[in-house]
Order: sequence, then C-alpha cells, then structure tokens
Amino acid sequence: MAFRSLEPSSCDTFVALPPATIGNRIIFGKNSDRPSDEVQEIVYFPAATHSPGEKVECTYIEIEQVPETYAVVLSRPSWLWGAEMGANEHGVCIGNEAVWGKEEVHDEEALLGMDLVRLGLERADTAEKAVTVIVDLLDKYGQGGNCMESHMAFSYYNSFLIADRKEAWVLETSRKYWAAEKIGEGVRNISNQLSITTKIDREHPGVRSYATSQGWWNGKKEFDFAATYSYVNTARMTTTRGRYCEGYKLLKEYEGHITAETMMAILRDKESGINMEGSFMTTGSMVSIIPQDQNLPCIHFFTGTPDPERSVFKPFIFVPNINQLLKTSSPVFGPEDPVKQQPRFQTKPDRRHELYKKHESAVHLIESSTEKGKIIIEQIQKLEKEKISQMETILQNGHLDADQVVHLFSNCTEEEISAYA
Repeated sequence: MAFRSLEPSSCDTFVALPPATIGNRIIFGKNSDRPSDEVQEIVYFPAATHSPGEKVECTYIEIEQVPETYAVVLSRPSWLWGAEMGANEHGVCIGNEAVWGKEEVHDEEALLGMDLVRLGLERADTAEKAVTVIVDLLDKYGQGGNCMESHMAFSYYNSFLIADRKEAWVLETSRKYWAAEKIGEGVRNISNQLSITTKIDREHPGVRSYATSQGWWNGKKEFDFAATYSYVNTARMTTTRGRYCEGYKLLKEYEGHITAETMMAILRDKESGINMEGSFMTTGSMVSIIPQDQNLPCIHFFTGTPDPERSVFKPFIFVPNINQLLKTSSPVFGPEDPVKQQPRFQTKPDRRHELYKKHESAVHLIESSTEKGKIIIEQIQKLEKEKISQMETILQNGHLDADQVVHLFSNCTEEEISAYA
C-alpha cells in the first residue's frame, strides 16, 4: 500500500464563469502545492502529427500516441512527463488535485494524474472532450505510481477541473470509477477531497453498482458520489474550516466582479491556507483569462517559482513560431535521469532552471528585510501590473500582433530576472 501523509496536502483549483466575472470571461486559477524543494518548470510543446503505431513515453509507462496533438504550455514538476496544470491552443485549461477516499490507494506504476492533465490538453479541443480523453485513458491504463521524486512512495487518486471558452467540468476519480459535473455559470473550486455530490452529469457505468457491492450505497437513497466514495460529510463541505471551504468563501466574496487580478489575490492568500507554506508549499501558480469571444486570445499567466506572493505572474499567448521557454526549462538528464533508472529515485539531481535560481537568491534578500529586498518586491509588483495592463489593452482592442507576443513570456521572464539582479 502506498504511503501518504495523515494530513493530505496538495493544491487548490478555481474557476469563475459569467456572471461571476467581469467582461464575459472565464477565469481559471490554480496553486500547485508540492514538496518545498521540488522545482516547477514552465515548458511549451508545439502541435505535432504522429505516425501510426507511434508510442508516447509518459512518466512511468508507454501508451499509444494519437495522430495529432495540440500545442500546450505546462507548469510541471521538472522530474516528470505530465503537468500539474496547463493550457492548450484551443483555450482548454486543466488542473488536478490529489484525493483519497474509501478505495485503497496502491502505488503500482500506471498513469499519474499529472500525465492525464497533459494528455487531456494534448488531445482535446473542448473541456468535455478532455473529460472523455481522461476517463478513456483511465479505463485503459489505470492511475497509479509515486507522485513524488523520492524513494518514499506517495500515491493518490485524482480530481480535475477543466475549463474552456464555454463551460467548465469537474471530474473526480476513485481508482477507475469516476463522476463528472458540468459548470455553466458562477464559481467552483476543488481541493483535496471529493466534492461532486448529487449533481452528476456524466459517470462511470459501474460507479453505482460497485458502490453497492462494497456496501457503501444501498441503491435506494439518492446517489451522492462524494459521500459514497469518501468519508466527507457533504452537508458540511462548504461550512467547515479547510482549504476547500476557504477557497469557496473567497470565490463567493468576489463573485460578480472576478478578474485575473482577483484570482491572483486568491492564490496569494496565506490566511486561508490557499498559498501554502511549510514542507509542502505552493511551488507554482497559474491564472488564465479565457474570453467567451472566439476572436479574442486566451491569456495564461504562470509564475514558475514558489510562493505567488513573491513571484510574478507572466503572460503567455498561443501564436505561431513560439520557441521553447529556456529560462524556465529545467536541465534534461535523458536515460541517465534517476527517475528512469531502476530502482528509481536513488539520487536527486539539481533541476533548478535559471529563473528558479535567481528567484531563490532574491527570496533570501526579501526574507532578511533588507532595503534591497524591499526594492525587489516593488520591482516585481510593478512588472506584473504592467503586464496585466498590456494584456487588458489587447483584450479591449481586440487586436493581437503575433510578432509582438511570440516572445511575450520569455521577455517577461528576462525582465523578472533583471529585477532580481
């Protein structure tokens, strides 16, 4: 049986849809809470076509490739293939969460939830299609394996929040069983617990019969997925103290006037526990603006560094001819990577990318309360505000010059590095 901490710690994902937002936009956000020494990188992969019979090597297993994959930008722990969160060229955004319940978790190697995030983004041009991609892969290959770069096993099942220009979906799993809920308006968040109750829009064909066979549901009362497959008291989910509840409260507090900046403020909130500190901490953050108007570009902001309060949300827009994001890409070790060796995780190489190293040095100055540290905070806050203002101008004018934004994220990263110098 896989090891897990007694107090599960990992991530919060949010979505707000009109009329909860301003400007007919969907706003997506996620904090990735991971081991504090883990490096998160921001990487880009272009669209590609693939030959019949081609395979794709995920974190632990090899699976069949599809004829075409879409361009994606990912925020991911740098030791694995998948991603904690990301977006594709069609405006689909996905984030995942660790969840546990009555079904025992094993650590046999299969697809990680993070692999499923990337596969959903590479293979689906709508949120609902991403649900289909993920559940089909789940049925064929299963989920499992160590989710931490360590010889100590840490495994879990997964929930997903998936958004596009029209709607959002919550997909929650327990081994191969799952339920999905469609979100058409308002606000929704997920954290480290099953949260789909009786509003189920799609489900595994055997999810109810399996629950009956385990004695979890009598087949008579209304089927409540979270109550049946976990130990959660669903009547108290949004009133008890905990990150799921605190995240829900923050969304409701801002409902009706949520913007990208609002979402960034939520992700930076430490009192609620959303911006996590400690041995597990927020190691990367993402906020996306997904306009419902197909003529406007989706804008995806990523930090690529720990603690969003001390990081810059840098904008990325899908346009042709984007190059790899070198300053936020970690070193590659190929077949010699300890993750690829058997037994795995015997050593841990230095995976820090250039931005991570500069940010790490700057944090020491900030924490020492030096004058230089105060100047750094002022500079990165100014840089972020400038970029948000520039992105708002693009959305208001409805005009995008691809040549001007092709290096948008990379140039902002360079400016951030300069602020840390």
